[in-house]
Amino acid sequence: MLRSAARVAEQSYEGTTAGGTAVLSLNLRDFRNYAELHLRLTGGPVVLTGPNGAGKTNILEALSFLSPGRGLRRAKLSDVSRSDCGSAGWVAQAELASMVGPVAIGTGLAEGGEDDGSERRVVRINGEAAPSANGLVEYLDVVWLTPQMDRLFVEGLSTRRRFMDRLVYGLDGGHARQVAAYEKAMRERNRLLKFGGADPAWLAALESQMAEHGVAVAAARRDGLARIEAGMALATGPFPRARLAAQGPVETWLADMPALAAEEKLRTLLADRRGIDRDAGAATEGPHRSDMAVWHADKDQPAAQCSTGEQKALLIAITLANARLIRARRAMAPLMLLDEVSAHLDGRRRAALYEELLSIGGQVWLTGTDEDLFEGLSGRAEFFTVTDGVVTPRAAVSC
Repeated sequence: MLRSAARVAEQSYEGTTAGGTAVLSLNLRDFRNYAELHLRLTGGPVVLTGPNGAGKTNILEALSFLSPGRGLRRAKLSDVSRSDCGSAGWVAQAELASMVGPVAIGTGLAEGGEDDGSERRVVRINGEAAPSANGLVEYLDVVWLTPQMDRLFVEGLSTRRRFMDRLVYGLDGGHARQVAAYEKAMRERNRLLKFGGADPAWLAALESQMAEHGVAVAAARRDGLARIEAGMALATGPFPRARLAAQGPVETWLADMPALAAEEKLRTLLADRRGIDRDAGAATEGPHRSDMAVWHADKDQPAAQCSTGEQKALLIAITLANARLIRARRAMAPLMLLDEVSAHLDGRRRAALYEELLSIGGQVWLTGTDEDLFEGLSGRAEFFTVTDGVVTPRAAVSC
């Protein structure tokens, strides 16, 4: 089926928005409240409107699974399956205009899971099984904003760290693999420490892997955030500028020493803390505990101390700057998923957001309960009404 979908994508490729990643079709089965969904699209901006709970965000979540990770809700894979379907799992398939041309991607929950009971996501690219979801970054970048992210600056650092890494994914093609390799070595070290009696040479080998990959992760974060900050400094319009920094011991070391010296320092630290980490049941130091600091540059104020509206504007500004950099780096804009973003903006910022999205050039999906909020996209986007898991095109609009 996916090989056939790839041929259809190739036939449709020339009609997509120039310079941007675009979804040309989306098929869902047993995903959240959708038993079946089949959408054909032109490749331009998409607006989904309808009441709360109708299934708008579920479509964006399905699209977010076209990238590595657990999607924009970070849900367990089994929780994404439609509750009353009685089947083994869910499937999301898409035909894309991607960075390397037309491509068909399918993903879903693997039947049976792993031997330890954990869940596993299956990914197929042009009909062929992919070893992991990390390979998806070769075809497209996906960025998103959701209402749950509005408290990004005041909640736990793990949420900010994940947001930081997603920003860097589009700017460093190897970052997702470095993060995955670091976390895999860390999990294995944690397991060996937990059960005790591990060969010190085995632990040392894992700590060497953690040091190598961990320093690469920290360096990519530092570089990525610096580039985003520089991009915002040149931006015009009503959205604020931000100062950004990756904060953690490894990131601090990299400001003062070469990467190889930082690797050795992290390797030594991990070896010295084996007893502490064994008692804690986890690695207590490393880039998996780093944070992302954000300041409102114009006010010289930490983002956590800004108003709710200012924090929202900062998030949008960071996301737009990231999208512009991705386009500059890869000559193709990312797929953007903006859930209920327009409702909290005044008219001036809303109009500026739409113009900025259109100028970036990639396909953007926006959701909202009030269609009037998207008046600025009338005639330039495809509009769909979502009601109880049924998606209906409002009108055929050329983009």
